[in-house]
Amino acid sequence: MFTGLIREIATVKSYQNNILSIQAKHRANVGDSIAINGICLTVIKVHPDGFDLELADETRSIIDDSKISGRVHMEPAMQLSDRFEGHIVQGHVDCIGKVTQMSKRENATDFIIEVEAKYINYIVPKGSITIDGISLTVNDVYENGFRLTIIPHTLEQTLMSEYKIGTELNIETDLFARYIEHILKNRTQTKSLAKSLSWQEIDKIQMGF
Repeated sequence: MFTGLIREIATVKSYQNNILSIQAKHRANVGDSIAINGICLTVIKVHPDGFDLELADETRSIIDDSKISGRVHMEPAMQLSDRFEGHIVQGHVDCIGKVTQMSKRENATDFIIEVEAKYINYIVPKGSITIDGISLTVNDVYENGFRLTIIPHTLEQTLMSEYKIGTELNIETDLFARYIEHILKNRTQTKSLAKSLSWQEIDKIQMGF
């Protein structure tokens, strides 16, 4: 589990044969979970100047290679003794978003992020969202996107200052929104199934346990 608070801007040394080699100040151990641009990965080897991580097929099928090159956001997994800040982040990327608008305000910058419409159910106004591993608060939600207002401190401490129109982002939606939607969806399906089954069929199912 992570908090979405970036601990370091690390550098990708290489990426080949599904192995991502990272240069970082953080001293990792083999088996540690580390989020790179919001992607939860496992350390398989350590070096004097960093560590190696392995990407599974499922991970590679979702993310874009641009998210594992150059400078990247890095956060080690949270420990039980840590102070809980940010919000609950799993490091499981749901989809890829894209910056479509950027507007400078008096003391902040608005970002409009576009995502596939099917993910909007998991994005809640004033709720939490994770962008490239950064814990942020959603301001407004639209049919196929949402608005973030980013303060100067966040821009200075992350790579968001380098984002531009068209930049693609790793998106992890709100954990609780996903759980609630899944529960409600399955509850509806269960009720529909129960209505379509006869009592004899239900008895047979119960006898199977």
